[in-house]
Amino acid sequence: MKILLIGDVFAKPGRKTLAKVLPALKNDRKIDFVVVNAENLHHGKGVSDTMVRELQSYGVDAFTGGNHIWKVADIVPLLNQSDYPLIRPANYPIGTPGRGYAVMDTAEKGGKVAVINLMGRVYMPNHLDDPFRAADVILEKLKSDGLELGKTLAAIVVDFHAEAGSEKMALAHYLDGRVSAVCGTHTHVQTADEQILPAGTAYISDLGMTGVIDSIIGVKKEIIIEGFLKQLPVRHEVGEGPTRFGALLVETNQASGLAAKIERIQIAPIGI
Repeated sequence: MKILLIGDVFAKPGRKTLAKVLPALKNDRKIDFVVVNAENLHHGKGVSDTMVRELQSYGVDAFTGGNHIWKVADIVPLLNQSDYPLIRPANYPIGTPGRGYAVMDTAEKGGKVAVINLMGRVYMPNHLDDPFRAADVILEKLKSDGLELGKTLAAIVVDFHAEAGSEKMALAHYLDGRVSAVCGTHTHVQTADEQILPAGTAYISDLGMTGVIDSIIGVKKEIIIEGFLKQLPVRHEVGEGPTRFGALLVETNQASGLAAKIERIQIAPIGI
């Protein structure tokens, strides 16, 4: 199975970039399943149902979140729907709306795929539960439901929304051999450390951003610089100009569900 994992898609420029790149890329590379981090779709913070449906029309199958997922209030009740394609980090406290993982059936393309969303705690909100133990709980729940990698699951992919590279690497090694891929998101800067870990899990510290190149993590650079210079709150405005597309393509082994091949993808500049 070929799975494409796309980093933080930032606002309208990011969505327009997906519209331009993804359909042809899926067709050319025979991609079976697409996961997008959606927490920045709505003007850079949050996600709306309209935008989820828009990206589905471009070929996205599953959506993950992060610390900005709550910014658009209308999305919150949808997160509780068992068939809704958007999940939020699993290690939010018990009682938080939404699901931290989803199992999606792609029978015509190779079987079921489990998508897990976790969030880091280093330099991130400190009210979160332990992502390592949250991953253990989910994997045990999948197993108890008769869903095992390489048997009843074609793949298990993890979006780890975190700041610190060390925390991302630690989780990936902790889960090595138990999931198909652990991909970092949140920093909006694609890293060049893609690898298949010793026990077969694909890893990259950050998938990067799909959004405006001449910006600071998608926002007009002058605004962010002003914030650093004056140490005062600033109102973010989405950057303008050509964009880049960042992703990781993982091809799994049919027998084991683990990674057989990986390819880091960055396409730029893209005129939109």
